Amino acid sequence: MTPDELREALGRGERRGAWLVLGPEPLLRDDALAALREAVLGDAPTDFNLDRLDGEKLAPAALVDAVRTLPVMAPSRLVILREPDARGAGRGLADALAELVPGLAADGECVLVVVAEKADGRARWVRAFAEEAVVRCDAPKTEREVVAFVRREAKRQGVRLEAGAAELLAERVGPQLLLLRRELEKAALLAAPGAAVGRAEVAAGTPTLAEEPVWDLTDAIGEGRVADALRVLSRLLAGGAAPPLVLGSLASHFRRLLRIRSGGSVAGPPFVVRKLERQAARYGPRRLSACLRAIHETDLALKGAGHLPPELALERLVLGLVG
Repeated sequence: MTPDELREALGRGERRGAWLVLGPEPLLRDDALAALREAVLGDAPTDFNLDRLDGEKLAPAALVDAVRTLPVMAPSRLVILREPDARGAGRGLADALAELVPGLAADGECVLVVVAEKADGRARWVRAFAEEAVVRCDAPKTEREVVAFVRREAKRQGVRLEAGAAELLAERVGPQLLLLRRELEKAALLAAPGAAVGRAEVAAGTPTLAEEPVWDLTDAIGEGRVADALRVLSRLLAGGAAPPLVLGSLASHFRRLLRIRSGGSVAGPPFVVRKLERQAARYGPRRLSACLRAIHETDLALKGAGHLPPELALERLVLGLVG
């Protein structure tokens, strides 16, 4: 099911003892996780009823203990396990997970949510989840899917869209879901109170991040040209590109590199694919995952979690991505 279908199922009262939130799109994973947290915990205290576990560092016995711990002043507790296939976890954690999942009842006192960017569907721990318990968080692949996301997001935010507004927003931002969400919020603020958002509000509030300068930046990073990368970044920001828009382009680029490095394929002209393959060869899968985590941390900083100005936060990120 999709995150939207998950919310509908939870709204109907559907409950399960274990869920798998799977896919490369971080915004959709976060949305699915937020919906599950609300359904399981509601207003219950989280101090003793919420465990967040890192699969790269977790021992199998610790997972078993977390799942068997009783809730405190609440009907159920929530255990969130991220990336159980991480290299540092070893096979033991995957085996423990495969044994635990079938025994977690929908009316039990603990709900386990496993979150993974990718997983081998043939793995025993993945097959332990019922198909109806797998929430797939895939990024849109076509313009039509991006437009559909904009319309769903507008409905979620309570924003009315005039004809053509969703298409223009999708054209300007592309399949960068976090940026689409933010730009839709911005366009809604530009509309008159109670009025629908039209193409004029989208055009006024959402800058187009030109393709060529973005390629210049991602090429310089992917090829290890640190001075060029910083120079292009400075030029983009000086030209009025919004930091979140630049960050979204970097996230999209590194997700493509990770897909290639992990044996997957990407769409595009042959010369672009060859260039991406050369860049992906500079990084190992773990290094690319670390780059995506750094991009996520920078996103949090741009939202106010850090103390650096956006320009400096992006500059520090670029230095880390090139290294």
